[in-house]
Amino acid sequence: MAYTWMKAVQILKFSKSTPFALVQQCMAHRDSFKASEIEYHYTSNPKPKPANSDFCKFGTNFTDHMLMVDWDDVKGWEIPVIKPVEDVGLHPAASVLQFSTELYEGLKAYRTARNTINIFRPMENMKRMEYTAERACLPAFDKQEVINCICELIRVDKEWVPYSQKASLYIRPFMIGTEISIALKRPNTATFLCIMCPVGPYFATGTFSPISLLADPSYVRAGKGGVGAYKLGSNYGPTIMVQAEAASRGCQQVLWLYGKEEKITEVGTMNFFMFWINENGDKELATMPLDEGIVLSGVTRRSLIDLARQWGEFKVTERKITMNDVVMGLNENRVLEMFGTGTACVVCPIDRILYKDTNLHIPTMENGPYVAGRFYKELADIQYGRVSHEWAYTAVEEY
Repeated sequence: MAYTWMKAVQILKFSKSTPFALVQQCMAHRDSFKASEIEYHYTSNPKPKPANSDFCKFGTNFTDHMLMVDWDDVKGWEIPVIKPVEDVGLHPAASVLQFSTELYEGLKAYRTARNTINIFRPMENMKRMEYTAERACLPAFDKQEVINCICELIRVDKEWVPYSQKASLYIRPFMIGTEISIALKRPNTATFLCIMCPVGPYFATGTFSPISLLADPSYVRAGKGGVGAYKLGSNYGPTIMVQAEAASRGCQQVLWLYGKEEKITEVGTMNFFMFWINENGDKELATMPLDEGIVLSGVTRRSLIDLARQWGEFKVTERKITMNDVVMGLNENRVLEMFGTGTACVVCPIDRILYKDTNLHIPTMENGPYVAGRFYKELADIQYGRVSHEWAYTAVEEY
């Protein structure tokens, strides 16, 4: 309410409109958009769906429709629209092009054996999107209404959700600043969009296949006090060059290190986990804590921590892990498994790290991998509805 009256005072100074009309205009400011108000514009030219979604290359084959909502700082959010996927027109001076005022999220939809469609813990994605929007100076929104709108988009394109237990529908909601200005400031206009694509395994090696990592301390993903904990596109673009360097050296991903201690932060775009026998002789699942702001709060990361604590079979610790810990642990045969976790790959085993021109063999696959494999199975059982669980959110009822 304070915002609308402040805006009214601002407009009174520069407008000849009557005060009553001004109040009406300001009170109409919309703090969020709603699924009940969606306008539908269906495609007249639906695209052919993949013959086999299990082999869909990640992020390239998009569904027929998208969700789009505009915002400005006077009126707030406009009416949401579901319409055919199309180009988005932007002025060359749009703030997203000039200053990377952009954020995104990633979640998936899964078809169950009962022909319902689930999404996995979407409110956790919305919480992260909310605090990322605040950091990026982009507008706030009602988290549940965004989920409702995404579910409606899934319903419209429900036949794009693979009839498979190996594939899923990747969902990419994102927000961009669209103000036409090359001045560095908070954008006064923005657009929320959501697009979707059926996907198979994230890596070309297939589902749950081990990967190799380049650990080079000369490259840093994020610094303390920066924005590494936020889901900003500007965090990821600069990593492409390092990823190419890893590939040129025979590795599939980058193991990001930080500081003189060479703390292990993330694996490519994934969170990092190590299952080992720690310095005190205890079996421990360890992952980097979030308190320094250099690690993204992954939804899969949180889920693995929660599951492992429910098991109660070993220590589960959010703690600093360094390359020295890894090297010593390997030399003393205390490292059992390493893996990355994220929405795209779910759980990805690690079997090799190239560190200072030395290949470190990680015995993940020789050890089952008991823990990584168990996580992968339990999450898949929840996501595909093979077990009933509160983390499975029904996006589309049986039809």
